[in-house]
Amino acid sequence: MTRPAGGTPVARIPWHKSLLVRLLLTSVAIAVLSVGATAWLAVQLTTRAIQEERGQVLSDDSDILRRLSGYAAAHPDWDGIGPTVRTLSRTLDRRITLTTAGGRLIADSAASGTALPARASATVDPLRTDTYTQPGAQLAGIDPRAVGPYRLSSGAVSEVNAAALLRVKCLTRFGGGGHTERMPSGRTVAVADGTSEDVVARCADETDNSAMPSEHTALVALGKLMTGCLQGDFKEMPKLDPSLRTLFGEDVVPGISDRTYEDERTQNCIDTARRTQLDPYVAPPAVLYLGDRDQQRTGFDLSPANKTKIVGVSGLVLAVTIALTALVAVRLVRPLRALTAAARQPPQHHARVAVTTKDETGFLATAFNDLTARREQMEAQRKAMVSDIAHELRTPLTNIRGWLEVTRDGLLDPDPGLIASLHDEALQLQHIIDDLRDLSAGDAGTLRLHREPLAADELIGQVAAAHRSRAEAGAVYLGADADPGLWIDADPVRMRQVLGNLVSNALRHTPAGGTVTLGARRMADEVVLTVRDTGAGISPSDLPHVFERFWRVEKSRSRRTGGSGLGLSIVRQFVEAHGGSVAVDSTPGSGAVFTVRLPRVREPD
Repeated sequence: MTRPAGGTPVARIPWHKSLLVRLLLTSVAIAVLSVGATAWLAVQLTTRAIQEERGQVLSDDSDILRRLSGYAAAHPDWDGIGPTVRTLSRTLDRRITLTTAGGRLIADSAASGTALPARASATVDPLRTDTYTQPGAQLAGIDPRAVGPYRLSSGAVSEVNAAALLRVKCLTRFGGGGHTERMPSGRTVAVADGTSEDVVARCADETDNSAMPSEHTALVALGKLMTGCLQGDFKEMPKLDPSLRTLFGEDVVPGISDRTYEDERTQNCIDTARRTQLDPYVAPPAVLYLGDRDQQRTGFDLSPANKTKIVGVSGLVLAVTIALTALVAVRLVRPLRALTAAARQPPQHHARVAVTTKDETGFLATAFNDLTARREQMEAQRKAMVSDIAHELRTPLTNIRGWLEVTRDGLLDPDPGLIASLHDEALQLQHIIDDLRDLSAGDAGTLRLHREPLAADELIGQVAAAHRSRAEAGAVYLGADADPGLWIDADPVRMRQVLGNLVSNALRHTPAGGTVTLGARRMADEVVLTVRDTGAGISPSDLPHVFERFWRVEKSRSRRTGGSGLGLSIVRQFVEAHGGSVAVDSTPGSGAVFTVRLPRVREPD
């Protein structure tokens, strides 16, 4: 144990309970866990990156996305995708999971209940992503496999295939030849192999390669969808946009020439119309998750050199963490120790601490200093109150003792006048003791109130009648003016004491010829009781102190003529116990007005 100068012994704190040690241990544990987790994660990410660099994973993932996009382009929903997902998973050794945009599971190659991979790999949406035109790439646009109403029937396929073969024969007869290609819609188109443009145009004129009725109907419907946006007239066959070549080939229908839309707004209108037309024929967008088919990993293996690097970096991070934590902890503990030392000082010293920071510790130090200042103020008030009580009690006791000693010594006969004087002193003493008892009961919360419905006009009438003789003796007019029908829920004895104290105080400060008036008025849901006098008034600097105990406006006034100095304190105590408030307003030379506000109640039945 250690003993500070002038203080009590201070026990040493066990090292395992020290705030500094606990902060250090916590920081070390956090640092070890963070370093270990970071190292493990780095190895996992590095291993995965090496696999991706080999190209296998990226190639497989691209193929999966391409095949799923093709399924979505050819089906209006995902109901039959399960077998395809499982087959792809077994073939490519990848876990494949499809969910809706809202997170509802569509298909999963893993066992039920297996957690999803941390991040989604792609969105399968054939109306906005083209994975067909360039294998391995994801292009912005509509997947060519999304043909919808442009898909040809088996009969139409045979017809356009025959026309394409005739066209290839024509190209072979007049030029360098050609070959046929099958489009996603089922249409077969002829492709020239090194043939001049004249020969291609001649063969196009000699062979029929016009649009089928179903294609024509779909094109007209597309034109109607674009009408509102482009403000065009599509009663006739619309010109073919280059984006539709994947459906029909380079030159399908005679009279339908290529058209390049340089206006971005126009192209957006066409894209929107095509998506609207194809939307019922393709599956809704889905979120694709790709991961390892085997979720169990066997860990990682490092070379001695890599192990040395990881250990070195981990040690460095650990050392920096400990150093920074120790610095922060010392700065945190130093003001706490100062607060502890100040709190252990003897109470009479009223020790304070220096506020050196603006953080939580600084706020704590400021609060400690404020508490010390309030304690010092309360101690000063307590000493002043004890001194005032002793002074108040000493005056009547001294008078009683003096008269009794004079009578005992035979210097004065105990006549009725002497007895009356001793009785007045005893009453003064009893009055002070009763006031102190009331204040003590209020402070302790043991003040008992016997509430009952009380008429305000009767209350002020009783108080005025009780003090009228004293007012007449001082040549002061005492009047009462109250609105009828005002009721309060109050203790009659306590409320008469409240108004009696205020009236006594007003009579004491009102010169002969003056007026003291009691009033009762209604204001909203309150009953306002007032005691108004025409005395000398109270200065603004004294107004905040009038309800303090043992406080007097005239410090030199006699205790006998000036009262005990507790009357207004008792007034405030009793009024607040009734749930009300009391205030004073005064102008020097014009008197003072004491106002008591109490909750108004309904008239009893």
